[in-house]
Amino acid sequence: MLRHIFALSLATTAAAAQTVPDYIDDRSSARQVVASLYNAVNRHEYLRAWSYFRPETAPESKAFRDGYADTQAVEVKMGEVLTEGAAGSIHSMVPVALHAKATDGAVTVFTGCYYLTQVQPGNQEVPPFRPIQIDRGELAKSDQAFEEAMGVCE
Repeated sequence: MLRHIFALSLATTAAAAQTVPDYIDDRSSARQVVASLYNAVNRHEYLRAWSYFRPETAPESKAFRDGYADTQAVEVKMGEVLTEGAAGSIHSMVPVALHAKATDGAVTVFTGCYYLTQVQPGNQEVPPFRPIQIDRGELAKSDQAFEEAMGVCE
């Protein structure tokens, strides 16, 4: 009996150590879309993560999912969002730095930029409604420490 209690205790401790982040799906701003993308990655919800990309420019879904096969968790920090308007759309650039921890414990820092577009909601009249979407992300490995790293948008 004691052996079963000990095994249950170990299983409970391991589960508690790997808590799943609360679900966040917030498409109210470019910053929140990027935060939601990495919330989905950290929850291993790769289809949801992929869904933040614009369908016409999204990476191939299987390759996107497979790219995170060895990822345990990703911490993201964002710089100042740059925004400009154009003929019924708002374009945003979100500089980022990522601290990616692999399942084997290895850590990699990436820096780069996400480019997003929001078609003005009042200008959308034909379904389906298009929320803020990521047009593309340009990320590269960085030699900087995560605390010092930040992407640049051009």
